[in-house]
Amino acid sequence: MYFASRLCWFRRHFRNHGSTYPSLAINPSNSNMAAELCVVGTLLCLLFGGLCLARAALLCLYLSFACLWDEFVYQKHNLSRNQTLNSTVSLAPPPPSTSDTSSRRRAKPITDLGGNHNPIAFSFLNLMGVFQSSKFLPMGIPLLSWLFFFTHIFIISVSGQCLHEQKSLLLQLKNNLTFNPSISTRLTNWNQTLDCCKWNGVTCDRNGYVAGLDLNSESISNGIGCSSTLFSLRYLEALNLASNSFNSTAIPSSIGNLTNLVYLNLSNSGFSGQIPIELSFLTRLVTLDLSTTASYFPPIQSLQIQNPNLSTLFGNLSGIKELHLDGVNISANGYEWGRAISSSLPNLRVLSLSNCYLSGPIDDSLQDLQNLSEINLGSNNLSSLVPDFFVNFPHLTVLRLSFSNLYGTFPENILQRVQTLGTLDLTSNPLLNGSLHGFPENGSLRNLVLTDTRFSGDLPQSIGNLMELRRIEIPRCYFSGPIPSSLANLSHLVYLDFSSNNFSGPIPSFQISKNLTYIDLSYNTLTGVVPSTYFEGLLNLVYIDLAYNSFNGSIPSSLFSLPSLQKILLSNNKFGGQIFVFSNESLSPLDTLDLSSNKLEGPIPSHFFDFLRLDILSVSFNNFSGTVALESIQRLKNLTKLELSYNNLMVDVSFNISILSSFPQLTVLSLASCNLRKFPALMNQSRVIHLDLSGNKISGVIPNWIWNVGDGKLAFLNLSCNLLVGLQSVYMMPSLTVLDLHSNQLSGEIPIPPEAAIYVDYAGNKFNSSIPAEVGNGIASAVFFSLSNNMLSGPIPPSICNGSYLQRKAMMDGGNAQPYLNHLRFGVFTFNKLYYQDSVTVINKGCKETEPPTPTFDGRHSYSDEEEINWVYITATLGYTIGFGVIVGPLLCCKRWRRCYYKHVDQAILRILHHQERRARNQRRRDNRNVIRRRQHH
Repeated sequence: MYFASRLCWFRRHFRNHGSTYPSLAINPSNSNMAAELCVVGTLLCLLFGGLCLARAALLCLYLSFACLWDEFVYQKHNLSRNQTLNSTVSLAPPPPSTSDTSSRRRAKPITDLGGNHNPIAFSFLNLMGVFQSSKFLPMGIPLLSWLFFFTHIFIISVSGQCLHEQKSLLLQLKNNLTFNPSISTRLTNWNQTLDCCKWNGVTCDRNGYVAGLDLNSESISNGIGCSSTLFSLRYLEALNLASNSFNSTAIPSSIGNLTNLVYLNLSNSGFSGQIPIELSFLTRLVTLDLSTTASYFPPIQSLQIQNPNLSTLFGNLSGIKELHLDGVNISANGYEWGRAISSSLPNLRVLSLSNCYLSGPIDDSLQDLQNLSEINLGSNNLSSLVPDFFVNFPHLTVLRLSFSNLYGTFPENILQRVQTLGTLDLTSNPLLNGSLHGFPENGSLRNLVLTDTRFSGDLPQSIGNLMELRRIEIPRCYFSGPIPSSLANLSHLVYLDFSSNNFSGPIPSFQISKNLTYIDLSYNTLTGVVPSTYFEGLLNLVYIDLAYNSFNGSIPSSLFSLPSLQKILLSNNKFGGQIFVFSNESLSPLDTLDLSSNKLEGPIPSHFFDFLRLDILSVSFNNFSGTVALESIQRLKNLTKLELSYNNLMVDVSFNISILSSFPQLTVLSLASCNLRKFPALMNQSRVIHLDLSGNKISGVIPNWIWNVGDGKLAFLNLSCNLLVGLQSVYMMPSLTVLDLHSNQLSGEIPIPPEAAIYVDYAGNKFNSSIPAEVGNGIASAVFFSLSNNMLSGPIPPSICNGSYLQRKAMMDGGNAQPYLNHLRFGVFTFNKLYYQDSVTVINKGCKETEPPTPTFDGRHSYSDEEEINWVYITATLGYTIGFGVIVGPLLCCKRWRRCYYKHVDQAILRILHHQERRARNQRRRDNRNVIRRRQHH
């Protein structure tokens, strides 16, 4: 590059000084100098290109054409000029005459080369520090020799040379480090043969000193102590050791030797303990990142700023513009940390102190930092109002206050007046109120996250003004009213979550939001038809959840043709009709399809079984009809959850036992009311934890292999409402939490419930034995235990009092937290020969030192001499009689009524049992979102 520029000067200088240096003057009649210069520049371009110096090659090519342009302009203005070339060299040129001076152009210094012809080219030369002299080439040296010389010098200056001392220090550093060579991408390539300035992760200055060292994510676990050669690299300006694992070691105090550091990143590196005071020696620091996110190192001890405190540590670091201390234990109140930051770091632009054990309130001194553009104070117990002075930051782009225990009302003018605000995150502040009354035109807001707050009211139509909006996340708030139709204008929208609010009415079209990947509108009261056109063209959509609303009409068929869609959740709506046929199912990435609790009709589309990646298929509680052969599902190798219950289906299980063995991942199988006549062959299913075969026509005995389904991990078993007559002998129940055998014809001894059971129902059978004495061992954790409508006899065993969760706790007297089974009602116990009471009441049974005699059913109860009519019992008897005649009688006599009744009862029980599971799933979803959000932030 330098030589090409000097060629331009050389050509113009001697073109104008031909009489002064005749041997070096150029004769346009003998050669075309412009073409020559162009050729030379092209050769340099090819040379540098061969040496992989792409920028140098392009610049030389650019300069060669610049010289050609310079020649063209010169020839245009000097067509009449014709100088004669002399053949001898004059080493002592005479002074120029007056007439010659007027006809010559004055030679310009290197900074002016090119004049007005091409100033852009030579601006690069000035940046490279090109010599400013106007006389450069000594005489008597051939032009091609200078070409070779300057080419060689240029190559050396571009590639640089690492000093031997620096290379030795780096190799010693590598030898002392403990790292995994299979993960490392930089350290493994450090060797003696290459110039150390060309090593991955190493940057050198012009003098060959190491100026930058990037060992990010190199799996380093040890080897950096106070004596490490790392701290001998005194010219180091940038050091990045992020995402390593130094096993809770302290930051070496020798870090203070690197006084030239401008950038220091030790985030997620596994350091712990007090941050050394020597860090304050790094007075040139501009960016400091010592953050630790919980997702990387949950168990380690965090870094601390205790002694020295914030004021001492940062007192000399006034040049810092970016400060990331997330996860560092500062443990300071609002006044302390606020004053320390504002007084020590006046130039601060980025302040990130999430999860630093800070307390509030947020001090007013922070408003002195007028250059702040990013503020992250999340995951601290600030326990304060949101200060109004945030609106006074003219450059504020990011405000994150999530998980901070904020309360009061969020200042509306922050969203309305801070035109630069791009991200607002107030996640999980359940005491924080607020509303969204309006948004300014052409607002900069890109991310609005209000999850788990008390924001309420309607969403304004002006939300359509946020043309840059990419993420709006407001689940589990108190918003109501219709979803604004102006959302349809947000073309940059990527993520939308309005779940668990009170939105009503129809939804807008998302057709223009081509970048959408996530839509969640579940748990609202939305209504209306969902046109298929609303989702056409959403090629990036991965997740859609419209569950628990009141949508009607047909399922939008365009969803099944979206190439990226993985999860479709449309349960608990009023969608009806048949599902239209679609194509290319085998190429779809769909893994979850939940259409349960709707009004869908017709046969289950066979195309459902062509989604080869399907993991969850749930179509329960619809009106599907026809026959489904389980062997048709054998292509779904990844299937873990299959629910076909409560339709008008007939499921054919007459197939080879090896078919179900093709579902090694199956964990949930629900085939209730599917007209089964025998047990499916499930003995090889080792992962099933939930099995529902209720409401069918299965007869015979319960096989003993069913207790081994899931290799002992079976937790839910429902065989109710069948024609089962007994249990095959020699069985051992697994750790079931739900066991439902009601409404069969089971006889013989009552099975002892498993110890982990929380719901046990043996009602409506023909058990004719006494209650086992050890029955209480199996209901210690139970909340529901039913033996009604059997033919039991004998005493109620004392162990029944082990069911402490069945009790209604007595009132506490004087704070004495000693519960008693004062009134444990077994209203579920009903016997064929009942002499005691219909509703058995056990008073203080087994819970006092003196126990009353055990009530029996073969002897009569002894009343006192003063017997009188007790209208309470008469009223109860009449109630039971009428209730039996009006409700229980028809249920016993009418099979259709009985089936309908138990269908709804079972559905209610399932919803009750699944409520806690759904809450846990929502909590896991929130935790995963927070982890991903924190990773994105850091």
